[in-house]
Amino acid sequence: MPAHLFRRLCLATCLSATASLVNAETWPAADWVAAAAAPSSAIEALEAYAFPARDDATRKGIRTDALLVIRDGEIVYERYAGPTKAETPHLTWSVSKSLMAATLGTAYGNGRFKLDDPVAKFYPPFAEHPDVKLGHLLNWASGLAWQEDYEYAPLKSTVVAMLYTRGRADMAAYATSIDQEVAPGTRFRYSSGDSNLLSAALKGMVGEPAYKDYPWTALFDPLGITSAVWETDASGTFVASSYAYMTARDLARVGLLMQRDGRWGERQLLPKAWIAFNRTPFANYQPSAETSGEAVPGGQWWLNAAVAGAAKPWPDVPEDAFAALGHWGQALYVVPSEKLVIVRYGDDRDKSYQHNQLLKLAKAAFAAEANQ
Repeated sequence: MPAHLFRRLCLATCLSATASLVNAETWPAADWVAAAAAPSSAIEALEAYAFPARDDATRKGIRTDALLVIRDGEIVYERYAGPTKAETPHLTWSVSKSLMAATLGTAYGNGRFKLDDPVAKFYPPFAEHPDVKLGHLLNWASGLAWQEDYEYAPLKSTVVAMLYTRGRADMAAYATSIDQEVAPGTRFRYSSGDSNLLSAALKGMVGEPAYKDYPWTALFDPLGITSAVWETDASGTFVASSYAYMTARDLARVGLLMQRDGRWGERQLLPKAWIAFNRTPFANYQPSAETSGEAVPGGQWWLNAAVAGAAKPWPDVPEDAFAALGHWGQALYVVPSEKLVIVRYGDDRDKSYQHNQLLKLAKAAFAAEANQ
């Protein structure tokens, strides 16, 4: 056979195989396909943990607002509580950081930036920190003297100042004003300031006219997400650290995109290299006794990775699990090896909710191996 005919045959075979794979998969159209699992003792155990008697008077204990489980592209479990309904766009808090990472992934795929680009290239006010690269921000490793203390230490908290007091009009400018404490890339320190600097940098990448719609045109619209609300500060910059709202079903679309390595149907919406970066532990992360049970930082996502001799943070879950996590119990979990995507919204104020426990129970009830 002539070489050119052989190449055409190989290409046709590959395209046919790809089309067959996509056609065999379940993808949500305007709504999800529901294939609810039959009641079981495993599901009862999951519900007993996630939905105990709700104490709204004192806000104590586990208070789940929504729990949605997707297996291989289909809904297998869905329940809501409190004021939350299926159509409620719920505040995601710091899950917003991972949503910004996914939005940035589309810009990365279009060649708009590289991980080693200085932040100041796209956000000139940051020129006083010339050595901080975009990759450093994505790993929460800017080296700024940031204090992420929330309501437990409000007087010294830079995140409280940024979100609610002197920094709220222009959050990226406030983060820029924080002193450089250590060399960038040498230390992990969780920072909502780093995430809002990424949002300001995105504005510089795409330009102001396109920026106001960019999360929708680049990410949400292709995924069929219709409920998203993303607040900006007074400067018009999306509050990437904290203020995206979305229904559980729409957030699950982002999880399915991540579970399938950035592919949505036949379209590679996020580059595989970007997903690999999101899921790679920050090289200089050092687990400690204080961080035991806490997920490992990746590229604005959290990983169930065993690093630096420490055990994986969620011992009862496969090591490939990763998550977007937010204040008061918001979570988008992805477990590729089990083809699971789980959205959990909550209002937990006393830290009684445990990621490992919910994931352990969900795996027992819905993982592919448990349903064969």
